[in-house]
Amino acid sequence: MADKPAILIVDDEPSVLAAVARDLRARYGDRFRILRAESGAEALDAVRRLRLRNAPLALLIVDQRMPGMTGIEFLTEAIQVYPDVKRVLLTAYADTEAAIRAINDVQIDHYLLKPWDPPDERLYPVVDEVLDDWMANWSPPFEGVRLIGHRWSVETFQLKDFLARNLVPYRWLDVETNPEAQELASQARLDLTRLPVVILPDGTALEQPSQQQLAARIGLPVQAALPFYDLIIVGGGPAGLAAAVYGASEGLRILLIERHAPGGQAGTSSRIENYLGFPAGLSGSDLARRAVAQARRFGAEILNAEVTGIRLEGQYRIVQTASGGEISCHALLIAAGVSYRRLEAPGVERLHGKGVYYGGALSEAMAAKGEEVFIVGGGNSAGQAAVHFARFARCVTLLVRGDSLPKSGMSQYLVDRIAEIPNIQVWFHTTVIEALGETRLTALRIADAKTGQERTVPADDLFVFIGAKPFTDWMDGLVALDDAGFVLTGPDLARARNGAARWPLKRQPYLLETNVPGVFAAGDIRHQSIKRIASATGEGAMAVHFVHRYLSSL
Repeated sequence: MADKPAILIVDDEPSVLAAVARDLRARYGDRFRILRAESGAEALDAVRRLRLRNAPLALLIVDQRMPGMTGIEFLTEAIQVYPDVKRVLLTAYADTEAAIRAINDVQIDHYLLKPWDPPDERLYPVVDEVLDDWMANWSPPFEGVRLIGHRWSVETFQLKDFLARNLVPYRWLDVETNPEAQELASQARLDLTRLPVVILPDGTALEQPSQQQLAARIGLPVQAALPFYDLIIVGGGPAGLAAAVYGASEGLRILLIERHAPGGQAGTSSRIENYLGFPAGLSGSDLARRAVAQARRFGAEILNAEVTGIRLEGQYRIVQTASGGEISCHALLIAAGVSYRRLEAPGVERLHGKGVYYGGALSEAMAAKGEEVFIVGGGNSAGQAAVHFARFARCVTLLVRGDSLPKSGMSQYLVDRIAEIPNIQVWFHTTVIEALGETRLTALRIADAKTGQERTVPADDLFVFIGAKPFTDWMDGLVALDDAGFVLTGPDLARARNGAARWPLKRQPYLLETNVPGVFAAGDIRHQSIKRIASATGEGAMAVHFVHRYLSSL
């Protein structure tokens, strides 16, 4: 019933309150929620709770003579919360002067004299009229999560990005510029020093929640359903999702653990146009959504959690999570992907989340309307971001260290697309040497490597795409890595930087198997992998084949 508009009746006489509620429920109960309150203070509290839930309030039917707070006094307060609500005053014959005053003071739509029997003649025609008028101008409210915070806040940005990448509908309310944010903060009596605040559809306010706390409250799975699985996949990018689909479709008990959101770096891509089978292209979020639905359809379980370590116990591989839990499996696939390398320049780290972002940060696209956007990098991810942000920004500038986009690794279709968009410009031989601004990014100092010339340019947003750093810190030396930190598998194990990480069995390791039997790696995290979505999905599918071979040997 939460989606039905409400009618609130306020009267301190229980018999009158019950009679009005009975008559209204009989006529309007299928279309409206009928709520009751026995005092102005109780009713005002109910109005504020409705507002926090973003629930529609169509009509107030209020008795004028109530102790503590008169009907007019209540309406004066209530219309500050719901300015468009319809208002009907209940009065006795002797109070008609008060009713006329209410028309002038709080713009009531009608007044009813008590008693109103029969309702078909004296109640319903009045209520029908005001409700028809309200419905004619009503638009259903947004019913999802609302996020209140400052645009130039790291914590707010992280929650926006988390919700967007997990495909959770949300509405962003900037506390500095949005009157609704300020009103909600007042109604919920929020401490504005503890932003960001997430308001859930039921009206519950979460102050400065962590991503794991928010995940639990919005219904994302944060606890594994089983203590043991055939295969646990760490990482929900294309490789991990492909392995989940193929493994689950072949009858394996699969658990995929993703610390942020399914899709990985590919999930941040605004448009992927060179993926086989999608001639019109698709967004990274669409690809992730389809893959998640496919994996779940086959029975794979997807968990929102952070893996902090692995330990071995005989033939079992045990995954440890940040919550302190442990989950066991026969085989483990590491598909945790990579993160963008940090830009080493003064001011960049200080302004991270305050105008400086790593990756696409598609949640910031609309906010960049009319702004000066800079993108560091020359690969496909940088090109896709430039095309996307050009739809909103006044100007998008690509800062490229090399002398051409193809030499920087960008596909020709993106090079051609960028050349066609008038508000994208490319500056070659260019590096960022400093990010400027106090509470947010305001300018960049850049250098031309060819001429040595330095200059300062105004900047509102900086998005960084400068290479990959493998997410392998949590492995704690158990799995063999190359000198750059990528996972070694199969014949490449001879390159291990850790001499003690030797293959322990007589048989040769499978192609995607690490130095630990039964632990596999696929996708961007693997040594010398091809950094393309199609190759990642192929490796994820191929890893399942080797997992079957490993399981059959147990």
